[in-house]
Amino acid sequence: MHDFFLSILLGIVEGLTEFLPVSSTAHLRIVEALLNLDLHDSFWKMYTIVIQLGAILALPVYFWQRIIQFIGTFPKGERGDRNFLTHPLSLTLIAFVVTALPAWALTKVIGKNLESLVVMATALLIGGVVMWIVDVTFTHPRVTHMEEMNLPQAVWIGAVQILSAVFPGTSRSMSTIAAGQVAGLSRPAALEFSFFLSMPTMVVATLYDLYKTLAPNRNFATEGNLAPLAVNTHQWILLTIGFVVSFIVALGVVAWFIRWVRTRGFAPFAVYRIALGAIILLGLALRGVS
Repeated sequence: MHDFFLSILLGIVEGLTEFLPVSSTAHLRIVEALLNLDLHDSFWKMYTIVIQLGAILALPVYFWQRIIQFIGTFPKGERGDRNFLTHPLSLTLIAFVVTALPAWALTKVIGKNLESLVVMATALLIGGVVMWIVDVTFTHPRVTHMEEMNLPQAVWIGAVQILSAVFPGTSRSMSTIAAGQVAGLSRPAALEFSFFLSMPTMVVATLYDLYKTLAPNRNFATEGNLAPLAVNTHQWILLTIGFVVSFIVALGVVAWFIRWVRTRGFAPFAVYRIALGAIILLGLALRGVS
């Protein structure tokens, strides 16, 4: 496959799946296996990081008015009933901190051993079942807007998000949305908080991966350090294409997903996860892969 078409394809896959509760990591791994690619090659490893940054950029662009609103009402909130610890921006950062340190520690210990299609397919399937059960069970939310959230709810969602960092295929969106619903948030409120929490989480995680990839020293040799890496003109074009495509597609997906969730549930995504996970596991079993 021509590099330009491959860059467009991977950008589309990243943009489509990054914020839907279906796991972008699993889908990129599936594409890698189907097309017999090596995305752990020096350049393509960096490429997958860059297109994730493109998808991340879609969130502040889409939510810029909401972000300005939150900044302008900090710390008392629009209704005057918030404080430094319970303002939506504070709750977002608290949930991020709850996720960040344990996830970093755990992925250094076991995460590197779990990036297999078997693990991802199993996580897709189990996550789909959990998501479906949560969506049909927790139908009477106490919180309908992010502004009504409390500190324990934010801590709980941040803690559950650790699963997505440790087990590839779980999906950060799935874990935070389901955790939010269990904590009493409505579907739209859980989705919005999931989007806001993903901004610091994904930015820090992606920049850390990029640093490991481009670090001029060898301190990260055991973590897959790929430096030094010289990028030529052709590769810069590929990076630009992937970044732009991922951003545009992700922006459209975020806008569509929010409209969808306001009137429908997450069951179709749960069914998709279960079906995809089962198909992958069956295919791997037929090929004798364990």
